[in-house]
Amino acid sequence: MGVHICRGNWSTQENVLLSGPYTPLMPYLSQMDVDQLILEFATPRAGELDAVTSLEGKELGLGAVNPRTEDIETVEQVVEKGKEAARLLSPEKIFLNPDCGFGTFAQRPMNTPERAMEKLRTLVQAAQILRQQ
Repeated sequence: MGVHICRGNWSTQENVLLSGPYTPLMPYLSQMDVDQLILEFATPRAGELDAVTSLEGKELGLGAVNPRTEDIETVEQVVEKGKEAARLLSPEKIFLNPDCGFGTFAQRPMNTPERAMEKLRTLVQAAQILRQQ
């Protein structure tokens, strides 16, 4: 079982979405009876990734692509984010994810299906590279 901490998916404007580090939440998140925490780390709004060091025994769903932007992250960017997380947690406990869902609002999706598919392809390619390393 997992829990996603959403920082907002109602706008494509990063400056109006929730921001701040996860550090103050970690004592509470680490006590939750869940296997995985799915956290948004694709944008600087999330703070530093080193906040996850206190997640002993839990898996990290690492938000590595931003569903709200039109830019397609590079495989290299996602691989670097994955490597950074692997320096903090056991690699087998890290799963690459988009920051949030792509189909947030039926009348106003955050991105096109084609762009969402490209972002998901990036995650898959990065995961393949990270597994080989």
